[in-house]
Amino acid sequence: MSLLIPDSGLLFWMLVSFLVVFFVLVKFGWPIITHMVDERKKYIDESLESARKANERLAQIQEESTQILKQAQEQQSRMLAEAVEMRNQIVEKAKTEATVEGQKLLAEAKKQIDMEKEDAIRDIRRQVGLLSVEIAEQVLRQNLKSDKEQMAMIDRMLDEIITK
Repeated sequence: MSLLIPDSGLLFWMLVSFLVVFFVLVKFGWPIITHMVDERKKYIDESLESARKANERLAQIQEESTQILKQAQEQQSRMLAEAVEMRNQIVEKAKTEATVEGQKLLAEAKKQIDMEKEDAIRDIRRQVGLLSVEIAEQVLRQNLKSDKEQMAMIDRMLDEIITK
C-alpha cells in the first residue's frame, strides 16, 4: 500500500513545489497569457468591426451605383425624348418651310403661266387680226375689181351702220 499512499514529506514537498510553480505562473505567466488572450480578442473584435464597416460601405457603394445607374438611365431617356422632340420640330419646320416655298413657287409659276398665256393670246389676236385684214384685203380685191362694185359695197356698209 505504500505505492498508493505517498509519504508525508513527499506530499509536503510536492505541495510546496506546486505552490511555487503556481505562484510563478500566477505572478508571471497568467498576466502574459491573459494579456495575449485580451489582445487576440481585441484584434478579432477590431477585425469583425472592420468587416462590418466594409460590408456597410459595400452596401452603400452598391446603393450609390444603383442610384447613379438609375439617374444615368433617366438622363438617357430624357435626352432621347428631347432628341426625338427636336427631330420632330425640325421635320415639322422643314415641312412647313417646304410647303410655303412650294406654294410660293406654285404661285410664281401660275403667275408666269398667266402672263405667258396673256402674251400668247395677245400675239394670237394680233396675228388673227393681221391675217383677217390680209384675207379681207385679198377677198375685197378679188370681189371689187371694178369701181362700180366698190361703190356698191361702200353703200351697203354705210346702210348697215346707219340702221344699227
